[in-house]
Order: sequence, then structure tokens, then C-alpha cells
Amino acid sequence: MKKIVSIACVAMLGSAAAHAGGQSAAPETPPAPLQATETPAVPVKKAPASGDMQQVTISGSRANDTDQRRLSTAGKMVFGREELDRNGDSNVGDILKRLPGVTMGGAPGGRGGGGVRMRGMGNGYTQMLVNGERPPPGFSLESLPPDQVERIEVMRGPVAEHSTQAIAGTINIILREGYQQKDRQVRLSDSVTRGQHSPNVSVAIPGKSGKLSWLTNVMVSQNRNESDSTTYDRVERRDGSLDSKQLLEGRSDSRSTGLHATPRFTYTFDNKDTLTLQPFIGINRSSSRLANQVERLGGTPVYARLAQQSESDMAFYRVMSNWLHRMEGGAKLDFKLSGGGMNNDSSSQRRTFGFGGEPLRVFNDEGDTRYRGLQNSGKYTRPIGKGHLLAAGWDLEGSRLEQTQVSEDDGGPLYEESGANLSAEQRRVAFFVQDEWDITERWSAYLGLRWEGIRTTSDGRAVDVKNTSRVWSPVLHTVWRLPGTEKDQVRASLTRSYRGAPLQDMIAAPTISADNSFVRPDRSGNPALKPELATGIDLAYEHYISKTGIVSASAFVRNVDDLIRRVVEEVPTSQGLRWISRPINVGKARTSGIELEAKFTLADVMQDAPNVDVRANYSRFWSNVDGIRGPYNRIEGQAKQTANLGADWRLKSKPLTLGASLNWTPELLVQLSDEELSRQGSKRQLDLYGLWRYSANTQLRVFGNNLLAKNYDTARFVTVPEVFTSTQARTYATVGVRLELKL
Repeated sequence: MKKIVSIACVAMLGSAAAHAGGQSAAPETPPAPLQATETPAVPVKKAPASGDMQQVTISGSRANDTDQRRLSTAGKMVFGREELDRNGDSNVGDILKRLPGVTMGGAPGGRGGGGVRMRGMGNGYTQMLVNGERPPPGFSLESLPPDQVERIEVMRGPVAEHSTQAIAGTINIILREGYQQKDRQVRLSDSVTRGQHSPNVSVAIPGKSGKLSWLTNVMVSQNRNESDSTTYDRVERRDGSLDSKQLLEGRSDSRSTGLHATPRFTYTFDNKDTLTLQPFIGINRSSSRLANQVERLGGTPVYARLAQQSESDMAFYRVMSNWLHRMEGGAKLDFKLSGGGMNNDSSSQRRTFGFGGEPLRVFNDEGDTRYRGLQNSGKYTRPIGKGHLLAAGWDLEGSRLEQTQVSEDDGGPLYEESGANLSAEQRRVAFFVQDEWDITERWSAYLGLRWEGIRTTSDGRAVDVKNTSRVWSPVLHTVWRLPGTEKDQVRASLTRSYRGAPLQDMIAAPTISADNSFVRPDRSGNPALKPELATGIDLAYEHYISKTGIVSASAFVRNVDDLIRRVVEEVPTSQGLRWISRPINVGKARTSGIELEAKFTLADVMQDAPNVDVRANYSRFWSNVDGIRGPYNRIEGQAKQTANLGADWRLKSKPLTLGASLNWTPELLVQLSDEELSRQGSKRQLDLYGLWRYSANTQLRVFGNNLLAKNYDTARFVTVPEVFTSTQARTYATVGVRLELKL
């Protein structure tokens, strides 16, 4: 078996390296308009399927990341402090891009601004949770420093305990706990991108007094960023005559300052009950400047120069409380209550100028957003009979969003909906029951059923919204540990999941484009949206190597009904005909894929090997949307492939560790409709780090991210009216240093 595993690992590494280097296959040839122009055996004790709380104990100690994954009936991957600290990343988004089956939208080195994508599927298909709960609006991965995270759990299939709004999967971010940290920790870092410094200071202070323990995490950061892009546009009128042909040079400069704190307090009662209180606070102030310069190549461009200044003040908070009550017979009641809110004030002024330098138009946008939410959930767990762990619970949530958006053109409303005061309310009710059943010593199953209903109401000047959705989600997971070995097991899942219509896609709060066109339309909502429903099958084979290594292969299929996609239409307004983008349900879609993963130490598969840890994963995805023709018909934003290759070398003669990670995603062509084709360029991102341990309490980390600094290309081609636009965004390497102290 060891020889077979060695061959499999080497083969997979070769595949990942070839793909990362872009030499595995010739890239797709796009239509001419889009071509680039320029473990030892242990007794089986299952972890909870959802993985919301760590409760697995093996031989009196906490299970490591690999053991938690192996013992869980519902498939999940666990990434703890080792993975979080490895590359010295400044935000959680940079960590996620290296995990199996996870990609980040947007340009490489873009700090996660393009959103998290599991299995290549776009925003909204991947459920993001913090401590098992949905974070408030305004939360972003850029606002969450890795220092405040205990571990990240990646679940490829839904479970009844959490919302089943997870067609692609769930990423659950567990914040730091105080159970093992005894030292005060201070981390000082600075990263530099294109000469712009982004300093960061974080402090973690644990404490204990009697039955009360606490851990306080505070981080202060400043981020500075400059970016440049070149955009080529060619637009024809409906009669075939040239409207405009231009080359636009864009330059932006942004700065932000943030304060984030996550204190955690835990009180243990005499009967071993625990009460935990964890506030989550974030304050961020940002400003940006944008300058666009147009070179006229033909026709009549709308403007020659655009200057924009924007400011934003955002604060969000959430208080999470958790009471865990232990009862006779191994029963437990887990009661959670949390509430929070978000305030965001933003303003922007855009000025346009003609080719003679004369001022043309002034656009003013002001937004004021207020969010308040309250959530209560609970779970009662009790062993029933032999091999059954039964759980039932509830999830109640109410939220209110108030939004004022004023958009003016030279002091007058841009069109009727502009300036409408909108308020939206959501009520979510869910009930679930689940049974984790050890059918035999080697065969376990998880059966769950969840009912979830969401009611959305909104009123505003433009339109009233009343939208109700109800979804039943049966869930089945099973794992079979192969006879004769403790290292091999097979998983299978049959699940029902969904994606609720996003609130911002339903309420009619318009976003106005200064250069209104098919490729730069205004945006509006659609109150009649229905949720997307998906039926899925997952299969996986896992082979565990030593204590922490694994080689796995998995496959999945998802059939999606009522797929949501944005369409662009030309509609009459008080300012004349304008292009407006709005979401609609377009029909059915199907996606499938395979995912390969290997993680091991070279000594596990080779004799006399150096002390090197190897990580590699490769994913291949297929998809199609009914009713859209063409060879590039697939789910929007889903790459065909993605691969990661990484290694960490711990030198024996010196207290030094060196590491590297290479992330690759090929170019993507998507037929959005019969008339519109989009292209996203390939991405290759190289990260390196070195870690020198001066002592048990002091270490210095030097790192470099996006060292290849590859430009990122995007393009869109529309046939009626004919529009072609392509953008090349320049990316830059980031280098930095971080001093880590224990006091």
C-alpha cells in the first residue's frame, strides 16, 4: 500500500505542478474579439457532523485537524493554527485561496475582494459562517485578521444543523478560544505593495480568575493600495454605426484604517455548565480617489476625463452568547443568543470633463445604511439506544435594513427611483432534526432534515417587496471504513440545498452608472425572485498517512433549479433610455466536478527524505445552463480548473523554516446569454515565506505574496448592439515582515 500511495502522491504533484505552470493543456482559443491584444489506529469516536463545536477527544487529548476530519461522519476539512500562521497572511481571504476547491474572485493579490468561491461557483453559492452563525452585513474577509481565528472548517455538503443555503459548500470560521493559550501574544507587521506601507499591530491577552477565563484579541491596521488599469471600448449603435471607440487609462488610490476586537469570556459552573460571551467589533474608515483619462479613437466618447473621490465610514458589531447545559445520560442543551448591527455612511462625487477641458457633469452619490439583527438558536442532543446520537433544534432570526441612497446629476435626481428611502425586513425560521448512527463498527451514517422559511418585506418609493420562500432539505451522509485497515474510508452524500435570493437583489435600490452603457449599466432589484434549489450527490475516497497526512479523491454533481442570473435591458427613465441590469430566474443548470488532494511529509512516502511537508490539490469542474447555446455555456464565474502546490522545509541545522505556495486558475470564457460572452484571464500567484525562531517566545517571519505580479485581463463581447470591452488590471507583489512575541 505504501508504494501505491507514494506513486499516487508523486503523480498528483506532477499534475499540479504542470497545471500551475500552465503546460498541461493548450488554453482555449476564444472568438477573435476576445483574444488578448496586448495516523495510528484509534478507537472510532465521531466528531459532530457540523463541526460547530470541537468535542472529539482521543486518548485524553484534543483531536488534531486530520483526526477531526477522519472521525466526522459528514465530510469536512479542518485547518488550524498551523495553516493560519504559515504564510504570514494579513487577512483570511489570502488563506482561503490555498485550500482545496476554494478560489477567490477578482485579480490576484486583490485581498479577496472578488468573493469566496467553493467548487468554482460564484458569490452566494458558498455559505460563510462565523462561529456557526451568519455574519452581519458589512463583514468581509479583509476585516478579519487570522490572529483572531482559531480554525477554519470547510464542509462540501450541507448539514441540517446549519442553514442549507450552501449549494457549493460551507466555510465556518471559528474565532479564537482561550482553552489553550496561556501567554500574551504580540504581533507587529508591515507589508509593502508598490511602495505603499500597510502596518498592523495585534495583541492577544488571556486571563483567568476562579471559574472565569477570558481571551482578548485586538488588532489595529492600516491598508494602502494603488492600482492601474487600461480599458479598451468599442460600442456600435443599433443601426451599425460607430458610437464610440476609446482607450481608458484608470488609476486609483485607496486608504483604510481599521480597529477590530474579539474578546471572549467563559464562565464554568459547578455542574460543568459553561456560559460564553463573545463580542465581535469592527470599525473601518476608508477613502479613495479614481482618475480616468480617455483617448478618443473614434466616435463620440461620453467624456475625456473623470475624477472621483469617495469616503466611507463603517462600523459593525455582534455579541454572541452560548450556554451549554449538561444533563443526565449524556444529554446536552446548547442555547445561543446573538444580536448585532452595522452602520455605513458613504459619499462619492464624480466629475466629468470634455476633450477641451470644459466641465461636463457632476454626479453626487450619498448612501446611509443601517442594519439590525437578532438571532436565537438551540440544539438538544441525546444518545438514544446503541450507536445513536439524536439532535433536534431551532434557528430564529429577524433583521431590518434601512437604506437611503441619493444620486444626483448636476443637482437633480438622476431618475425617479433615486433618493427613495428603503426599508427591508427579513424573518427566518428553521427547525431541524438529525441522527448520527453507528450502524456497525465501520459504518456510520448521518440523517438530517431541515425546514427553513424566509419572509422578506420592503417598502419604498419605487416598489413594495413581499417575498416568501420555504424549503425542505433532507440530508444523508455516510462513511464506510474499509475492513483490514484504519487508514482507508469511503464517503457518500445525498443532499438538498438552496440559495436564497439575496436581499440586495430583491429590493429596488438603484445604483447609477456615470457612463451608462450595456457593459456599464445601472443596477436594480427584482422583488419576484425565487430561491435556487439544488439536489446533490457527493462521493469521496480518503487514505490517511501517518498522523497528519492524507490522499483523497472526490466527485460531486449538483442539479440546480431556478438559477438566478442578471440580464441587461434598455428601459425608459426621466433621463431617457438607460441600460439597467436586474436579476431574474433563468431556468435549470447542472454542475459537476472532481477534486484531488494530497498532504503529507516526504518521510512518509520516501526513505531518508528531507523534513519537508507537501500540500497539493487539483480540481476540475463542468457546468451548463439550460437555454443558452454555445461552447462556453457554463455557470457564471466557475473556472474549469484550479490547482495549488505548496511545500514547507524545516531545516535541521538551523531554527529556520522555508515555504512556498503556487496557486493557478486558467482563463475562463462564459456565455452569459445568446448575445453576451465574457472572459476572465488566467491567474498564477506565487507566495514565499521564511520563519526564523530566535527562541520559544520570539520568531520573525518574512513573506512575499503575488510575487509573479501577473496582469489580470477581463473582456466582454455583446452582439446586439455590438459592444466590445477589455480591461487589463496591473497587479503588484507584496513583501512584508512580522515579529511574533509571547510575553
